[in-house]
Amino acid sequence: MQIKEITDALEAFAPLNLQEDYDNCGLLTGQKNWECTGALLTLDCTEAIIDEALQHNCNLIIAHHPIIFSGLKKINGNNYIERTIIKAIQNNIAIYAAHTNFDNIKNGVNKKMAEKLGLQNLSILSPKNNLLKKLVTFVPETHHQKVLDALFDVGCGNIGNYENCSFNTKGTGTFKGNENTNPFIGKPNQLSIELEIRVETIFESHKQNQILTALKASHPYEEVAYDIYPLSNSFKNVGSGMVGELEKEMYEDEFLNHIKHNLKSNCLKHTQKLGKSIKKVAICGGSGQFLLKNAINYGADAFITSDFKYHQFFEVENQLLLIDAGHYETEQFTPEIFYDIIKKKFVTFAVRLSKINTNPINYF
Repeated sequence: MQIKEITDALEAFAPLNLQEDYDNCGLLTGQKNWECTGALLTLDCTEAIIDEALQHNCNLIIAHHPIIFSGLKKINGNNYIERTIIKAIQNNIAIYAAHTNFDNIKNGVNKKMAEKLGLQNLSILSPKNNLLKKLVTFVPETHHQKVLDALFDVGCGNIGNYENCSFNTKGTGTFKGNENTNPFIGKPNQLSIELEIRVETIFESHKQNQILTALKASHPYEEVAYDIYPLSNSFKNVGSGMVGELEKEMYEDEFLNHIKHNLKSNCLKHTQKLGKSIKKVAICGGSGQFLLKNAINYGADAFITSDFKYHQFFEVENQLLLIDAGHYETEQFTPEIFYDIIKKKFVTFAVRLSKINTNPINYF
């Protein structure tokens, strides 16, 4: 099996175009056409992780955090990043990063964290805009259902928890082909007036090429008429953070102990307790300071994330209970997502969860 087959499965789940502009997801070292001897899954890639991969004959490391994040101008082994890259290249180990694209999808990092905390009725805290497009095409009645089915099969028409969504209007189409045409209906050099159905449906922008391929393959006309419009609608399946509810309300001390236990955290930083029970919870794995106002506007009783600075705790102003549970602690279960994707598609493939705790922060 080639590395490309594994990375394609990951990117089908969380397309690379969903990563943030500042990020560096994808294959960082190695080549996609290499035969893969095994995959090691981890949160971070370090020298120790390279050694672990070598020990278990894995020539692919899939990490959440990109080892190459900002630009590298030299690779001389002067820091852990350079030494890790050198060791990977010397030993023909491919490193793949699946970072903010997995943060931004509904079934990604935040859903895994929500599952560990027992949250229900989940939705994206801050959905992204401008990721959807509308397709409009015109189909003869005889091929209407065939074209619809082909479009739905490649991902058109998904709105929230609904699928196969479209709007269809009967109308009249006109066309006249020249002597070089072989029209499905009518004859060359003669005006055709035909009953057609106008089909409207939406799709995720990154699927445009495969959707147009499916449209043209299923449509009977030589020249397929279609329009594509960008939409500014928010996309509820992609965005930052997540919100949900506990099955039962918890008092604050009980809730804090619940977080410590389920996120395996040795230390929680939090704002002043408000003397009220917790039911609605906002979360963001990793650094989620930018989502504080979203959590407050949602009416969350608590917001769990990490990397808040001292003065940012003042910004809460007793509007909710803010808990900084640690960057590693809120993202540590991400490799389990990689594992589930790969094992579901490649049942017998050798894939391992790293045994190394890469958290650089220790607690005394």
